[in-house]
Amino acid sequence: MGAVSSGADLFVVCKQCGAEVSPYITECPYCGNRLRRRAPKLPRVNAPQSSRTRRSGLGSLLPTGRRPGRPAPRMRAGRGRASSDRWAASRPHGTIAIVVAACAGFIAVQAVPFMYEHMILGPRIEGVQLVDGVHGEWWRLVTTQFVYFRGGGAGVYAFLAIGAAGLFGWLLERRHGPAAVLALYLGAGVAGALVASASYTFPIVTGGNAAALALLMAWAAPDIRAARARRDYEGDLAGAMVIAALLLAVPFARPEASWLGGVTGAAIGLLVGLGLSGIGDARE
Repeated sequence: MGAVSSGADLFVVCKQCGAEVSPYITECPYCGNRLRRRAPKLPRVNAPQSSRTRRSGLGSLLPTGRRPGRPAPRMRAGRGRASSDRWAASRPHGTIAIVVAACAGFIAVQAVPFMYEHMILGPRIEGVQLVDGVHGEWWRLVTTQFVYFRGGGAGVYAFLAIGAAGLFGWLLERRHGPAAVLALYLGAGVAGALVASASYTFPIVTGGNAAALALLMAWAAPDIRAARARRDYEGDLAGAMVIAALLLAVPFARPEASWLGGVTGAAIGLLVGLGLSGIGDARE
């Protein structure tokens, strides 16, 4: 007679309510508790035994290193639960605030053009003198991240930057919460503007390309580290890198977007993402 399947193969126990549920679902149907990030992949009949999946296009440039049989991440209940569980079911208030502020700034500048020169970080005339950079008005480092130049192509830049910030801000907030997203968005944007202001005589920095790149790279950092180590990862790195390349290329089409600020924001996001993922690994 064949071996009888053990109970662990037939069901898993939800740590939230104690119910016995199928091992091939990601959330408990009784209490809604998240059991795992994704359901286990069922082996296909007559499938070749290979530890790597072939990909084409941009995805083939990035090693997946997917290993069959790799144990699923440990899920924690109660106070010790991982941050991704704590924030996964909550509404992304931090990301919503960023997107709303950016959309409001874009609309305000289109409706009231004179507001643009009072919010950007760039050369301007005060009285009879041409001034540049911050010039004592430090609040411009923040407001310049939420306004976009009036004219052709500005809408494309705004759509790309705000869309990337909304997408990757939401994904990052599911892991680490709204405070981390807001701090990274504003901190990376301000840092990028300061670097550009210190590097050019008459710097022009508008829009949120640096802050959006910071959120993107912070989200992608754990998957980049896993890809380099040839371990399993779940994110779409190819898609993320395409969006990052578009954000880095924006300054070549729109001079009011700073490429130096974008590179600074991407570097800060990568470092912060690696640090946050390292903290998460240490807690597990």
